[in-house]
Amino acid sequence: MSAVLVTGAAGGLGAAVVELFADRGWTVYAADVVEPTVRARVVPLVLDVTSDESVAAAVASVPALDCVINFAGVLGIGPLMDIPAERFGRVLDINVVGTHRVNRAFFGLVHASGGRIINISSETGWQRALPMNGPYATSKHAIEAYSDALRRELMFVGVDVVVIQPGPFRTAMTGGIEAAFQAATVPGSPFERLARKVGRMAAGEQAKAHDPAVLAEVIWQAATAAKPKARYSVKPDPARTLMHRLPTSVVDRLLKKTLG
Repeated sequence: MSAVLVTGAAGGLGAAVVELFADRGWTVYAADVVEPTVRARVVPLVLDVTSDESVAAAVASVPALDCVINFAGVLGIGPLMDIPAERFGRVLDINVVGTHRVNRAFFGLVHASGGRIINISSETGWQRALPMNGPYATSKHAIEAYSDALRRELMFVGVDVVVIQPGPFRTAMTGGIEAAFQAATVPGSPFERLARKVGRMAAGEQAKAHDPAVLAEVIWQAATAAKPKARYSVKPDPARTLMHRLPTSVVDRLLKKTLG
């Protein structure tokens, strides 16, 4: 029987992945800072990806492992000049260093099984960053570079590394996006008006978000394919994709006209 560790498993996209893998007969170690729901074939683990001690304790509870899926992450949004270094650093600690902390701790088990590691990036990871999305975009660009380096190292020892690049999917993280933009803006900031506009636009885009089950199915393919792709792009937003492909100067002028 195969076994998978899913971080960020208590809700949203991670929970959808836990459900699918358990339904298809895998033992799922569902890890999060809040203990995930217990169900058949699911072993809940309390795990804080920012803590070496917490991750080490989780490793001690897992006897064997075929796959690690790194869903643990936070959304880092707002004006860069309003975001304290500590908050920016926490986004990177969870989204990037936390991913590495988990991979390094569980590597021995994955190596022993000849398994694979799946890192969750975003469409933001390959697109040029947009305003008010700096910390999150920075973290996902870092995940892309980290995953390339990791894949090109672990291929020598028989462990595949796969990157998943989701577009917009429905999650609790994005449900309160408009309020999150306002909370990330310092009162009296010169960026208050811009943050309100971007927040309203982001909230409106939620109508286009996809069912998490679609993403879970792609991750199943990435975990079980005999020869997985290095990257799986899943339902990228067409407008963001177009902006990425246009010349930078053109996009900058469009953003200034639209948001100014």
